[in-house]
Amino acid sequence: MSLQTAQDVPLLVTSDNARAERRVSPAWSVATLKQKLETVTGVPPAAQRLVLKVPGGGEVPLEAVDEERTPLVGFGLQPYAEVVVTDTRPPSLRPNFNDSTLVEKYTMPSEAYASRSDSVLAWKRRNQLGRFDPSAEARPQQPASPSASQLPPLNARCRLGEADHQEAGERRGTIAYVGPVEEIPGDGVWVGVRLDEPLGRNDGGFEGGKRYFDAGGKKRGVFVKPERVEWGDFPVVEDYLGEEMEEM
Repeated sequence: MSLQTAQDVPLLVTSDNARAERRVSPAWSVATLKQKLETVTGVPPAAQRLVLKVPGGGEVPLEAVDEERTPLVGFGLQPYAEVVVTDTRPPSLRPNFNDSTLVEKYTMPSEAYASRSDSVLAWKRRNQLGRFDPSAEARPQQPASPSASQLPPLNARCRLGEADHQEAGERRGTIAYVGPVEEIPGDGVWVGVRLDEPLGRNDGGFEGGKRYFDAGGKKRGVFVKPERVEWGDFPVVEDYLGEEMEEM
């Protein structure tokens, strides 16, 4: 006499490393179910402890003295009941499928990646972007910001570079400020110089803006880039006579 069973039942299978829906035949034995759940959970049949959680409450252990000959039909399977699989092995013997660092990673050789036509590198090459831009080498490089050792110290005597020499002679002064200047377009560090003579552009600040240092009068202050400043032992320029002395 053959055992009459119902059609397959959909069940939810959960474990520490898996969650899936599987259709289970009530005609299967407990041992057969455990064998099939190994491919879902990674837990060997001998280490599985199964519990059937029925919707609406109630837990039924899926176990028997002779699991090879005990069919599932006697456990009252219901659609979408949950089968909880517990791994009874010691923690040290359980594989951790959630730790991706334990998985050996594949690294494509550089030559193989460069030969592909569906990579980001190939897309950049086709569109002439990045290092494949033919005009990239012709573009002027942005000068690097000077290091602290390349910046003049405050209160040091200085003279401005050749590009800043006037027809009347070079401009000398004292370093009064080193740092960014919000009012001047562009990034980087600027050097504020308190000039010995009124041959500058400001008084150490900007009209309607911030004052960075006290130049001691109008046109006695100027802001220049660090590479245009030479600092050292530069004596003070003789006092400027002014326009009122021109006829003497």
